[in-house]
Amino acid sequence: MKVTLIFVGKTVKSFLKEGEKEYDKRLKRYIKVDEIIIPELKNASKLSELEIKKKEGELILSKLNLSDEVVLLDDKGKELTSLKMSKWIEKFQIAGCKNLVFIVGGAYGFSQEVYERAQHQLSLSRLTFSHQMVRMIFKEQLYRSYSILKGEPYHHQ
Repeated sequence: MKVTLIFVGKTVKSFLKEGEKEYDKRLKRYIKVDEIIIPELKNASKLSELEIKKKEGELILSKLNLSDEVVLLDDKGKELTSLKMSKWIEKFQIAGCKNLVFIVGGAYGFSQEVYERAQHQLSLSRLTFSHQMVRMIFKEQLYRSYSILKGEPYHHQ
C-alpha cells in the first residue's frame, strides 16, 4: 500500500520543516509516502472564505484518482488513539488498498466537494493547530502507527 499526503501550502517555519524531515526519514523504513503540495492561491486576500475553499478544493480533487481511499484531517473527524489508528491503517493494508490519501486543507478547511469525495475524516485533537503544525504532528502519528504495527518499542503500552 502506498500513502499519499496532500497539503495546501508549504511549511514555512524552520522548526516544523526539520520535524517533518525527521519523520519523513523515519517513515521510509516502513512505507512509501508521496507528498503533494497544493500551492497557496495567488491574490487570496481578494477572495472570500468560500471562494478560497472552492478553488483549493478543485486543486485537491484534481490530484485524486477514483480508486484512492481519501481521509481528511479535519477537526470534525473521528478521534483515535495511536493504537487504534495503527489498527485502522492495518485494515486498509489487509483489504488491499492501493493508495491511502490523507489531506490537510488550508486555513479555512475543505470545500463541500472535497467532503463529498472523502470516505473518512480523522481529527488529531479537539485542540486547534495551524495547518502547518498538523503536517508534522500527523507524520509523527503515521510513523508511530507503523512502528506499532511492526511491534517496535517506540510506543510504550
